[in-house]
Amino acid sequence: MATKVKSAFVCNDCGADYTKWQGQCTECHAWNTLSEIRLGSPARGGKTLRSGFAGAVDSAVKTLADIALDEVPRISTGTGELDLVLGGGLVPGSCVLLGGEPGAGKSTVLLQTLCKLAENHSALYVTGEESPQQIAMRANRLGLPTNKLEVMAETSVETVCAIAEQKRPKILVVDSIQVMHMEEVASAPGSVSQVRESAAMLVRFAKQSGTVLILVGHVTKDGSLAGPKVLEHMIDCSLMLEGSSDNHFRTLRSHKNRFGAVNELGVFAMTDKGLREVPNPSAIFLQRAEEISSGSVVMIIWEGTRPLLVELQALVDDSHLGNPRRVTVGLDQNRLSMLLAVLHRHGGISVGDQDVFVNVVGGVKVLETSADLALILAVISSFRDKTLPQDLVVFGEVGLAGEIRPVANGQERLREAAKHGFTRAIVPAGNVPKQPIKGMQVIGVRKVTEALDAASC
Repeated sequence: MATKVKSAFVCNDCGADYTKWQGQCTECHAWNTLSEIRLGSPARGGKTLRSGFAGAVDSAVKTLADIALDEVPRISTGTGELDLVLGGGLVPGSCVLLGGEPGAGKSTVLLQTLCKLAENHSALYVTGEESPQQIAMRANRLGLPTNKLEVMAETSVETVCAIAEQKRPKILVVDSIQVMHMEEVASAPGSVSQVRESAAMLVRFAKQSGTVLILVGHVTKDGSLAGPKVLEHMIDCSLMLEGSSDNHFRTLRSHKNRFGAVNELGVFAMTDKGLREVPNPSAIFLQRAEEISSGSVVMIIWEGTRPLLVELQALVDDSHLGNPRRVTVGLDQNRLSMLLAVLHRHGGISVGDQDVFVNVVGGVKVLETSADLALILAVISSFRDKTLPQDLVVFGEVGLAGEIRPVANGQERLREAAKHGFTRAIVPAGNVPKQPIKGMQVIGVRKVTEALDAASC
């Protein structure tokens, strides 16, 4: 007797599922967005048949004491910056999602990495957006070894898993997840249901076979990863490659990593031979002009597991508009407005009738609060047209009461600044080291007014 196939209906916009079709999704209130998904057919004895590829997960229940704590060997990518962001290399059986703007260099960095890894490990590059000839042309242009890497143009997830089951590669790259599709899902590639089910099948294959799976993801116009949010929950590591077309530097940041530090930052430079790693990013971002103008200061931010020295620039000018502008590049605009209010209330300096522009040099996006004190000093330096010392570094968080709060890893930040030749530092009083740092004068401040006096602003 024929077995009835179970199905579900999933909203392509929000991912909500229903047992039967309806015209409107009750979760996001969108119309005609439900697509049918056929579920696994039941077998005899009430068990569900496994489909797609062979293999089964060992589901035996164990106690934590019975689980072996042997460290899983990592696979080095051959690029120090990429290994740093990944937490030390690729972990067998892990799933990595790489996203970024069009033209950022996602396919380039993966092709460079796969060509190197293929010399010692079996690797398969699955492309759904380009032909194998285009991949080969790019590899030859970049001067990469091409005799070991296997390439396949395919968009069917079932076919990819079947071939990967035969080839048994150690590294599998799928470029990109938005163009992959499953025959059982009755919706277009790139929809919420297709992306979710395709990623789930690929992740399940990677976990069962111990293959390193790298997925390439598209981004929306607001810069977030396209597709359902559950996609980021499925994978082990989420990376974002950032950079504009007018800047040859690219930053690779980890937003999620089960095997390493979150918010780790790797810096690359785009050249005619592809992406090249920048092992000392602070030296690149500190290429300042010979004559330092007002409004410029060097701050020390913490990215993942290491400090980074970055120049912060501010420009304060008379506003010809009724509502003065507040523009930030690389910083939170709302935090700038808050710090300007603190400066007025507790520093006695008002820039309410001035346009304020703030820029982090090099295209770096600062996500932590240690840039507060540097931002205030840069704004005052530009407002009063007084140049800050060239050998000065600043970091510290500013509270609403005008207090300067300490930040994490203060001594490591100061040691990094001393390596680059800085001799003065204005930091929170709680971050002043107990043992003096050779060749550096560290000034601890507790209030905004004390910081202005220390910087002679």
